[in-house]
Amino acid sequence: MKHWLSVAVLLVAAGALTLRLPRLDERPLHTDEAVHALKFKGLWEAGEYRYDPHEYHGPSLYYLSWPIARASGAGNFAELEARTLRLLPVLWGVGLILLLPWVADGLGRGGAVWAALFTAVSPAMVFYSRYYIHEMGLVFFTFLLLAAGWRYSRSGQWWWALLGGLGLGLMIATKETFVLELAAAAGALGLGVVWIRWRDGRWVRPRIPWAHLALGMGVALLVWLVMFSSFFTNAAGPLDSIRTYTPWLKRAEGASPHIHPWSYYLGLLAYQRVGRGPTWSEGLILGLAVVGFGVGLARAAAGRPGGWWVGFVAVYALLLALIYSVIPYKTPWCLLGFWHGVILLAGVGAAWLVGRSRRWPLRVAMALLILLGTAQLTGQAYRASYTHFDNPRNPYVYAHTLSSVLNLVERVTDLAAHDPRGEKLLIKVMARGGDYWPLPWYLRRFERVGWWDRVPEDPLAPVVIASPAYAAELESTLGETHQMAGFFGLRPSVFLQLYVEQELWERYMGRSREEDR
Repeated sequence: MKHWLSVAVLLVAAGALTLRLPRLDERPLHTDEAVHALKFKGLWEAGEYRYDPHEYHGPSLYYLSWPIARASGAGNFAELEARTLRLLPVLWGVGLILLLPWVADGLGRGGAVWAALFTAVSPAMVFYSRYYIHEMGLVFFTFLLLAAGWRYSRSGQWWWALLGGLGLGLMIATKETFVLELAAAAGALGLGVVWIRWRDGRWVRPRIPWAHLALGMGVALLVWLVMFSSFFTNAAGPLDSIRTYTPWLKRAEGASPHIHPWSYYLGLLAYQRVGRGPTWSEGLILGLAVVGFGVGLARAAAGRPGGWWVGFVAVYALLLALIYSVIPYKTPWCLLGFWHGVILLAGVGAAWLVGRSRRWPLRVAMALLILLGTAQLTGQAYRASYTHFDNPRNPYVYAHTLSSVLNLVERVTDLAAHDPRGEKLLIKVMARGGDYWPLPWYLRRFERVGWWDRVPEDPLAPVVIASPAYAAELESTLGETHQMAGFFGLRPSVFLQLYVEQELWERYMGRSREEDR
């Protein structure tokens, strides 16, 4: 029974994998995923990467994707599959569970196991663990820093300072919003110091040897320098990682289409139902977290062993939630940072409720009641990731690509198969505002694809894909040489039309009829 916590966490992690790994390529890529995938292409094909201070976030996503892509056996970028790229966020999501034993003496062993279970089945955590974006990486590296910091405070061993520095460096190299996590952590620590001063009349002074502090900061700076300089091939990269806050601050202030009210995240998590669609709620975790918040503050106030960790998490999660709620710029995956803290508190709350009664029948009944709610969360997670993955009624779906775009790609692929030019078939894509993503990913096998945000001077090509807004202009230009061969949804309220050269279309239709026979 000595190692029961490790065994329990490993079993929960295995369950989390079974909920995250299947059918990773079934959901069409979100625009952001496709952009990151094409950004990775330069690193994959030519070993080149340059940090862009205006877009795309940090380099860790691309550099850490490289060994996974190499291990996949893909010979070139065209052979690389979506499920290969999505393996990285899956590993980050499961990694959050595997780190929990490091903080079990703070959360309590029961709290750590419950937190592992809630992390495994939270619909938000499951859904975005299957998204090829930076957010889950930021959450994982933040937890690595915080957990290593807690272990260092307990042991004073230098290797925890090293791991904390690694976590900090990778946070910086992942996403610019790492500063918000650090601000919330600093605020939680500061309030803890003030509380001790008020309660005991003394100031707490951290006792960290300079050598350990230098080690941690040195590792963080080294990771920052190596990654942003593209392994010392881009001297401007580290400076660009600082310059980036000029455009990002403008977006945070409201210069963006992603502006939502302060209550946006709370509404997503507490209760969502659109029309006659299914009901979504992670209210169980929210309710248990309220209990855990009170338990954490009470333990910290009483000076109980490990109580400071729970108290820190309580204040950290609250501050981070307030920061993200106040900022007008909001996308649903941004909630993951504070939501992970809320889940840790929910674990503490569940353990407290189960352990509160001295009679074992009541304990079993409470545990079964929470497990019943956990099963309901599991059902929501499955529904969100496997049956409603592109449905706008899913609260975690945000301007997502519709599955019908795969029909467009399949049609173009079939056309190329009926043409002697094959993958060298000329394709011209023209979408208003350049709104054709994620097609660059799905048409990556084709060697001759042109992209425009308008109708070019010469729009003629065997295959033309265009916004309906250009239909009148294209029909007058293409005349009788092309056949309008389909109308496809790209995203809600965003559509594309397919035009095919008449000769190719007749050849395709003729051979298709023969194949059907």
